[in-house]
Amino acid sequence: MEEGASYFVRLGDSRFEPTVHTGGAWDVREQHISPMVGLIAHLIEQHTAGSGKELRRLSVDILGVLTLEPFSVEVHTIRSGRTIELVEAVVIEAGRPAVRARGWLLSPHDSSAVAGGVGTPMTPPDQVPPRPFADWPGGFIASLEGRPVRPTRPGSAEIWLSTALPIVGGEQVSDLAAFCGLVDTSNGVSVRESPDEWLFPNLDLTIHLHRAPRGRWVGLQTDVVLGAEGSGLTSAVLHDEAGPVGRAAQVLTVRLRH
Repeated sequence: MEEGASYFVRLGDSRFEPTVHTGGAWDVREQHISPMVGLIAHLIEQHTAGSGKELRRLSVDILGVLTLEPFSVEVHTIRSGRTIELVEAVVIEAGRPAVRARGWLLSPHDSSAVAGGVGTPMTPPDQVPPRPFADWPGGFIASLEGRPVRPTRPGSAEIWLSTALPIVGGEQVSDLAAFCGLVDTSNGVSVRESPDEWLFPNLDLTIHLHRAPRGRWVGLQTDVVLGAEGSGLTSAVLHDEAGPVGRAAQVLTVRLRH
């Protein structure tokens, strides 16, 4: 991978250009939504810098196709408060909203006296050899390192993912934003049916966190349900190297490819 590569290049205060490394899995001429989720988390954190609050929920609605053309992102506060804040980010491409996301931020404080119910950590990534994990095209998937903890079964996976690429070239991005930039892969690491025969793109992604993730690895324990009426659901328990940090869910639209 070329030196200085990134997923996005900043063109101005709110303008960005995607690189080839954002190329999608369903269509390499379109963006994979995963890096965009990381960019949105990054911009929300920049918007709320100095507030002392931390992102704990990010809900992303995919309104249309994201091409590889430049776009802008508008970020504003919907609800401010002393301990909580709701922020919205809208991605504008070719004059239309393509993605709309909302993030809830909370002020951290000590609740260790009642902490519990976290769950069991995954086998650490340094104990798992790197292996091919997904037969998908596109620059984004090609940019990832995968370490499956166990053999993937249809509709179920347990895997570590990481990337050496920054979200935005030349900008410091938090572990949390970088983590969010890999979560949308959940729907692709544990396919239940062949994507050569069936389409099952997600319409949204919602990430709930009970603490801030740390480090360069994202652990996914995923399950996929395909319903009988044209929809499905991918859900995942999210891990960093210290253990579970939250959950994610994606609604799928399911249809025959041909």
